[in-house]
Amino acid sequence: MNVLFVHGMGRSSLSGWPLLRQLKRAGLTTTTFGYIVSLEDFVRIKGRLASRISALAARGDYVLIGHSLGGVLLRAAVNSMSAKTQPPRHVFLLGSPLQPARLAISLGSNPIYRTLTRDCGQLLGSVSRMADVGPVSAPTTGIAGIRGMSWKPSPFGVELNDGVVSLSEVSADWLTDQVQVSSVHTLLPSSKRVAEIILERLERKMA
Repeated sequence: MNVLFVHGMGRSSLSGWPLLRQLKRAGLTTTTFGYIVSLEDFVRIKGRLASRISALAARGDYVLIGHSLGGVLLRAAVNSMSAKTQPPRHVFLLGSPLQPARLAISLGSNPIYRTLTRDCGQLLGSVSRMADVGPVSAPTTGIAGIRGMSWKPSPFGVELNDGVVSLSEVSADWLTDQVQVSSVHTLLPSSKRVAEIILERLERKMA
């Protein structure tokens, strides 16, 4: 089974190293996809990713893992591919917003945020653009961190969150299943429990 990991905004492919190391030990073949939001807009990154996934699909069964913006990019890329392309066996979304992210909305007009995140940062706060990404038809597991601040002064009030996105922002009725883990947003790809969840789901498929 081939696995493709797509990192989050402002991170690099190295952020997935702890997770991918555990998957490799379980016998999976892993690879990564990188991008820099300050240099490329969403559409261009999505196009490169769709080409990468199509090439991976031609080699046989594969699984997609996306952290944060990486999960949004994966959904957009999969939905843009030809119907003839073999779909992923499973998609895993780690702290990936399925609704507009309230932090992106609140920071949308901030000049520093706009400079650093450019088009992708604006997409994350856009109701229409996030809706256009759409769900994927492949089985999809959402993994939500719940170790962020949960008191009234926080941007999320008392709602469960991972410090960057709230539980409601990573939830949707089209998900096959959702699992909550005790982790903050940044550390989701480093969580041993996240790797265990992925392997548990894949073992069921291969049983």
